[in-house]
Amino acid sequence: MSSLGDISKRLLVGRPMRSAQLGEQQLPKKIALPVFASDALSSVAYATEEILLVLSAGGLALIHYTWYAAAAVAFLMLVVVASYRQNVHAYPSGGGDYEVATKNLGRQAGVTVAAALLVDYVLTVAVSVSSGVANITSAAGSLHGHEVVLAVGIVIVIMVLNLRGLRESGTAFAVPTYAFMGGVFALILVGIGRLGSGHHLTAQSAHWKVASTGSFTGVALIFLLLRAFASGCTALTGVEAISNGVPNFKKPKSKNAATTLALLGGIAVTMFMAITTFAIVSHVHVAEHRSQLHGIGPTDVPKTVIAQVGSAVFGGDHSFGFFYLQAVTALILVLAANTAFNGFPVLASILAKDGYLPRQLHTRGDRLAFSNGILLLAGFAIVLIVAFHASPTRLIQLYIVGVFVSFVNSQTGMIRHWNRHLPHETDPARRRQMQRSRVINTIGAIVTTLVLVIILVSKFTAGAWIAVVAMALLFLMMRGIRSHYDKVRIELRPTDDETLLPSRVHAVVLVSKVHKATLRAVNFARATRPSVLEAVTVGVDPDETKALQEEWDARGIPVALKILESPYREVTRPILDYVRNIQRQSPRDIVAVYIPEYVVGHWWEQLLHNQSALRLKGRLLFTPGVMVTSVPYQLESSGRLAGTEM
Repeated sequence: MSSLGDISKRLLVGRPMRSAQLGEQQLPKKIALPVFASDALSSVAYATEEILLVLSAGGLALIHYTWYAAAAVAFLMLVVVASYRQNVHAYPSGGGDYEVATKNLGRQAGVTVAAALLVDYVLTVAVSVSSGVANITSAAGSLHGHEVVLAVGIVIVIMVLNLRGLRESGTAFAVPTYAFMGGVFALILVGIGRLGSGHHLTAQSAHWKVASTGSFTGVALIFLLLRAFASGCTALTGVEAISNGVPNFKKPKSKNAATTLALLGGIAVTMFMAITTFAIVSHVHVAEHRSQLHGIGPTDVPKTVIAQVGSAVFGGDHSFGFFYLQAVTALILVLAANTAFNGFPVLASILAKDGYLPRQLHTRGDRLAFSNGILLLAGFAIVLIVAFHASPTRLIQLYIVGVFVSFVNSQTGMIRHWNRHLPHETDPARRRQMQRSRVINTIGAIVTTLVLVIILVSKFTAGAWIAVVAMALLFLMMRGIRSHYDKVRIELRPTDDETLLPSRVHAVVLVSKVHKATLRAVNFARATRPSVLEAVTVGVDPDETKALQEEWDARGIPVALKILESPYREVTRPILDYVRNIQRQSPRDIVAVYIPEYVVGHWWEQLLHNQSALRLKGRLLFTPGVMVTSVPYQLESSGRLAGTEM
């Protein structure tokens, strides 16, 4: 029979899969698009809102600048997509920005990119799920106040789906992603049709007035516009995930990944500009603080921008189109976290292989997914959601710093990649292709560097500093882990001495009483045929020690029993001193210490036994030249527990 824990695991995760089945988990483009691009596609649902929220600080007078900010974001999206198409062709192994930066800019740059991406993946989950919950509560007001519980529950569900394996999670997320795309394109078609027939689109907030929070002219106006543009750049999150996930595509991997990137860019830009256009045409008014809105009723609950656009285009809050759009928007925002659940574990596995993260993150779990990375990502995201009360507005301030750090390093690395390979390329057609790629990556590096500066300047005090500090701490932690692994590798490097047999093996069996466990340890030690074998006990009570010696002799045990005196009634120290003295006298000898232990079936029984053995093992393990062997003796209760296992 399987244990209860195994049964629960099988129900949640499914049956284990063989390593040979890994090829079955690779994805065609139609599944890869929703798996790796759901984050970037879903961010169009709130990117326009983030621009409008920032511009609302200047009142209605600055709303017309939304066009410029949105156009700049759309241009940036196309530049970044074009740049990353070069990446996936040059580096198809799945290392993405980390691999590009490490190979072309050095380890420091690679670790910087890795730290930035890991932080951004965690924020992607927290922001996407929180935004999805915000859209759910926009349609179902009765759920207000339960955002944190909803968000945490959703993260756990996504985590379980990913633990079941890539293909299962991809299939589960494909339908909602395509449903969202269908909803937005239906919005576009219906909106164009209504405007073309002379109808006016009017949003819920069209009659509200937005009060300015200050005077914005000159430098202040420029700073506000830059901040609005920086907030709108959230639309670019997730673009890099495809470059990290190239190994998960079906062959030809690079070509399919590049095609998926192009589809992502075209679809995302079209949807983003359409939602922005309808928001402006229907006079959507939003503000960071409710006190800025004049004319709003006491019972009115401000809806998200996409909810107001859907209501205006489809004909009200009770129309089928509105409810459909809200449902698929909430669903895609929630499931957009899946992009991070596919990117974070793969990157963590590569970093673990390179020695920058614990090695447990490198291996795949039962379902061929990187289970430890998935669990780690879910845990950090839940901490953020709880800490920031599932507020997208608060979390968004921490967002996109990391992804633009990786953008800049990646594109700069690609320039050096082409510079290094061009002099050795003799094929004219290939040279022209490489030169064209270098131009694209150069434009990408310049543009993303400017945007990173804008983001840091405009959002640093608003919360971006938290992400910067987190990246710095993660950078130092990864450097520390790598340093530890390097030191261990040097210490474990074999020398000629390690290939020589020890001159002798001095075996010591620890004895407390003459019983079955002790006799098993003595017999096992004898079977190993050591050079010297002795049994050792600590004399704490003279009467008990005398009785032990008499029984030992009476049974004719063919091993000498040595009694260590302990005037202070200590057990551990006399044994340690004795073993260390043997080792000091013969440094080339191996001292093998055999410790009899009871194997019990209940946790409370463990508290009643083996405590001296545990203390001794803990101390002896730090003694050079000493080998510690536990000799188990199974008591009856352990047999009953073993009967519940297969």
